[in-house]
Amino acid sequence: MQKLSKEDFLEGQVLLIDKPLTWSSFQAVNKIKYTLLKNLDLPKKFKIGHAGTLDPLASGLLIICTGKFTKRIAELQGQIKEYTGTITVGATTPSYDLETEVNQTFPTDHISNELIEETRKKFIGVIDQFPPIFSALKKDGKRLYEHARVGEKVEIQSRKIEITEFEITRIAVPEIDFRVVCSKGTYIRSLAFDFGKALNSGGHLTALRRTKIGDFSVADAIEPLAFEKIYNLNFKEAE
Repeated sequence: MQKLSKEDFLEGQVLLIDKPLTWSSFQAVNKIKYTLLKNLDLPKKFKIGHAGTLDPLASGLLIICTGKFTKRIAELQGQIKEYTGTITVGATTPSYDLETEVNQTFPTDHISNELIEETRKKFIGVIDQFPPIFSALKKDGKRLYEHARVGEKVEIQSRKIEITEFEITRIAVPEIDFRVVCSKGTYIRSLAFDFGKALNSGGHLTALRRTKIGDFSVADAIEPLAFEKIYNLNFKEAE
């Protein structure tokens, strides 16, 4: 990775970060910010932010913008995104992923490769999707997950999202691996839940990795700790 100056970051940079599993997006941004503050004598209030949250239970591409490029965050958030992951069928969870425990189990003996393929086709195009109750969307001034954690029931409106590509890459029931390309606002957890239901079973998301945002790829990204190591080494050598 090329060493950039204080002026470069103030002027504006787009950093491609490979967010590790279990890290929050906030933690990843803070690690990058702390590394830059420590090594480049940047003002504490210098602008930095990410272009789209990635859950702690997901890994992959997180775009971080600095300086004047923070004005591009809204534009980058609107780009199409690509994910790979695993849907585990035969069970559901309230959060639609591994954040919560299994609350219901379902049969899977009837799930064939042919049924999976026919079901996959139904999810291509513009579809209506209900966001998970365990999400950061707001309802009545509170995040949906805040309602969910205290057992409050709220009415959630469906939203139109678009799935342009949905490929099944491995079938080993109860696990089904996939690759999906989708519009802004798509919840892959909801896709896992809905896909399981459409198979006349249940499903929840057990692995997720964001691989692309627009033309940006995780193949070109760097992990936060590697970023820190490079900058620490570079600036110690430069002294």
